[in-house]
Amino acid sequence: MYSSGLHLSMTTRMYRIPLIVAALSLALSACGSPTASDVPAPADQSAVEESLPQEEMTATDPPDQAAETPQSSGSYITLAEYETNSAQFDDTNVVLFFNAAWCSTCKKARENIEADLTAIPSDLTIVMVDFDSADDLRRKYGVTLQHTFVQIDPAGNELVKWSGSSTPSQIAENTV
Repeated sequence: MYSSGLHLSMTTRMYRIPLIVAALSLALSACGSPTASDVPAPADQSAVEESLPQEEMTATDPPDQAAETPQSSGSYITLAEYETNSAQFDDTNVVLFFNAAWCSTCKKARENIEADLTAIPSDLTIVMVDFDSADDLRRKYGVTLQHTFVQIDPAGNELVKWSGSSTPSQIAENTV
């Protein structure tokens, strides 16, 4: 009798875990709203337009009808992009953002910057620098901790260094 109860308990556990996983997956998938990629592509384009919310239809509209984005925003680029085309940023305030993936304050700053790229002032270029792999740059600018910002001139000379900014406006306020 005991062994059959143990078997039933083991069997119940074996079915319980997949059921819990399936229920969680279903619940999580129900949290998001449908996107254009979630809707199957019918042969008739008007059926797609009827099934999508109004704000998602702009992605399929012709370019002349799409909402225009402000052209006044600055740049948010990688170190590789900056090193490839540094001269194109000579007329902006170039700020190196030494950050690490494991740093919680760096993550918050990245999220704030990426949440609204149009909030970056037009005269500001934020260059993402990986704190963990940019040893030469860290030594050059005396960066000893992540979440450090270094404004440089077109020749790469340090103009000012600070830590702690978490929004594009705070970064811009610290530039000289």
